Amino acid sequence: MTKHADLSPSLQSELLAVAHALADAARPIALQYFRKGGQGIENKLAQDFDPVTVADRAIERAMREILAARRPEDGIFGEEYGQHAGTSGLVWVLDPIDGTRGFISGTPTWGVLIAVGPESGPKIGMIDQPFTGERFIGTPSGAEWQRGDEVSALNVRPCATLAEATLFSTFPEVGTVEERLAFERVRDQVRLTRYGTDCYAYGLLAAGQVDLVIEASLNAYDIQGPIAVVQAAGGIVTDWTGGPAHAGGQAIAAGDARMHAAALALLQQS
Repeated sequence: MTKHADLSPSLQSELLAVAHALADAARPIALQYFRKGGQGIENKLAQDFDPVTVADRAIERAMREILAARRPEDGIFGEEYGQHAGTSGLVWVLDPIDGTRGFISGTPTWGVLIAVGPESGPKIGMIDQPFTGERFIGTPSGAEWQRGDEVSALNVRPCATLAEATLFSTFPEVGTVEERLAFERVRDQVRLTRYGTDCYAYGLLAAGQVDLVIEASLNAYDIQGPIAVVQAAGGIVTDWTGGPAHAGGQAIAAGDARMHAAALALLQQS
């Protein structure tokens, strides 16, 4: 097994090309169903609502077919079809539609998440929004935003204090009761809090539009693509202890190290 703690320029270029191919394959499938009928919505949970659609499954199948043809030795971890072991030391982490609740509600805050890297965390990641045509990309060489022929660098913005900050989270009821109370300590100190933005929030953070994203109860496929994008744009993503977040669970993403430290201190208060 070959470990890839660092990607050579040629391997980075190859993996990035494959990631673009995955996102390109996902777009027409997603748009076939977005704001249209025939989504085939099913609920994954008995006591709550965690929807999955025909589009989720069709996108992941299409992405897996591409990986089988172009990167057959790599592992795969996808939301809908689980884990496939590889031999290369690299794993593709796929969320075919992050924000399915938004997808079935017609809001353009969902996205296709793609990440690849070793077990230690993602090296390349994408947040692709097919309806708006935006693609947020993070690599070891930097981060950029694409829409059609438009391309621009992604850079987080400075923000010195919580009082100046804009905070995003997907749900007001973040995680457990204890996690929600910790989140609210940060929420009560920032200038503006917005909800329901799913993975799009991380793209906006990388683009310097917002300052903090705080979430809990995540899976690896919810966060690995965003981690690569935010870090490549100069930001920080950790769990609520300041450790790695790529395995899921709690996550705090910040554009400014001062902001990250201030929010982390509040999250850790007993």
